[in-house]
Amino acid sequence: MAGLSQKLVMRQGQSLVMTPQLQQAIKLLQLSNIELAEFVEGELESNPLLERDERVEQPDSERSETDGERRELEMSSPSGDAQDAIDADGEMLHSDDSKTDLSGVAEAQPAADAVGAEAQNYSAVGGGGSAYSGEDYDAAANSTREISLAEHLHDQLSTATADPIDRMIGAHLIDLTDEDGYLRSDLEEISTRLGTESGRVESVLAMTQTFEPAGVMARDLAECLALQLKEKDRFDPAMESLIDNLHRLAKHEYSTLKTLCGVDGEDLDEMIAEIRALTPKPGLAFGSDAARAVEPDVFIKQSPDGSWKVELNSETLPRVLVNQRYYAEISAVAKSESDKTFISECGQNASWLVKSLDQRARTILKVSSEIVRQQDMFLAHGVAYLRPLNLKNVADAIGMHESTVSRVTSNKYVSTPRGLFELKYFFTSAIPSSGGGEAHSAESVRFRIKSMIDQETPDDVLSDDRLVEHLLGEGIEIARRTVAKYREALNIPSSVQRRRILKRAG
Repeated sequence: MAGLSQKLVMRQGQSLVMTPQLQQAIKLLQLSNIELAEFVEGELESNPLLERDERVEQPDSERSETDGERRELEMSSPSGDAQDAIDADGEMLHSDDSKTDLSGVAEAQPAADAVGAEAQNYSAVGGGGSAYSGEDYDAAANSTREISLAEHLHDQLSTATADPIDRMIGAHLIDLTDEDGYLRSDLEEISTRLGTESGRVESVLAMTQTFEPAGVMARDLAECLALQLKEKDRFDPAMESLIDNLHRLAKHEYSTLKTLCGVDGEDLDEMIAEIRALTPKPGLAFGSDAARAVEPDVFIKQSPDGSWKVELNSETLPRVLVNQRYYAEISAVAKSESDKTFISECGQNASWLVKSLDQRARTILKVSSEIVRQQDMFLAHGVAYLRPLNLKNVADAIGMHESTVSRVTSNKYVSTPRGLFELKYFFTSAIPSSGGGEAHSAESVRFRIKSMIDQETPDDVLSDDRLVEHLLGEGIEIARRTVAKYREALNIPSSVQRRRILKRAG
């Protein structure tokens, strides 16, 4: 047996380092506009070199080249090392306290000025345009906060249905729900705005009304109470009559109510006690402080020539500057090494914050513009025309990492002529064509599955395997498990259960 020995071995390798500044840039990318404003406010309080930009925006032709001691920060493309770090796998990233040169610190043009006035134009159907160049953020920095009613409902929507159109309709209905938990908008107006039939909107609403808390997304008090009673399995005909006559209950017309409900006095008292135990405003269980107003990050408007114009909402972009004059003054009087280090760190952090805000704005505009290009049919014709789209499609088109696109589209909202939507709701899966042609959208496949099942007879009920065969005959290549998943998402029972139902109905 060979003896054990110790020896020194030198190995050459590469490792990726993510500095605190890059971590900050990534964190800013995934924050909502409200969270971003709170973060910047904290930085303004803690960093003496940062100041709020309260200048009145001037046309480019009227801006002074010197503007006192202020000068514009040039937003150059990231260096190779920085770009590699941003694109790194999360498991390979390590913190690093290394300092960067402060020579780039200067008072900067705020992000709202840098990109707020710029826009991308796309034709109404199938147009294209150039994309911004920018940094690709690829590592996560999670932020936590108290959940709101809307977030609670969105979480349930994501598991309630896999249908992209139903998800978008549901998301729009949730966004219209007030803090009391009521949906007070007219469904006909909603269906017209979304470009879909009112029956489908009502169907999605019925689904969302099964969410927790019970009674949420009702259109009036009677419906809210009825939903809660149904959840408790107490909505019998007598209780339904009482709910339909709440105005009589308010007037204490107990004799009339006993007749209408077909119950005696004791039963009526028990029914009234049950109603009083219900929650008239279920949304308030989350607290009004948790409710957050939704402001769009991006505006999509149609130009007179029919093209789509994509603009950032400059009102939600913080305007901050680095006070270069103050930095020079305090640097000159700093004596101790700790004072010099503190001043250097403040300047470095301020410079990176300005750069990060500018890059965040450019990245959001870049991703939003590509989504508009891909989903222009939805904007032109309605929700039924959503195209198959995933994170990779957008990431490949604009030269970014999928994780970056994922973070950009979360908690970012876009205002369109058809309503306000979170960017992530424009993504829908695709089903390949067996003949190598254009892929089918998942929604169209679900619609075809439902249509075939609706035409079943007691003697000809289609199993999932037979559904796969029929779809393959129509040029749709799909796995059996996917058919089963879509069928369950449509709340359609198995073939065995459907056969029993059809035989009983016959």
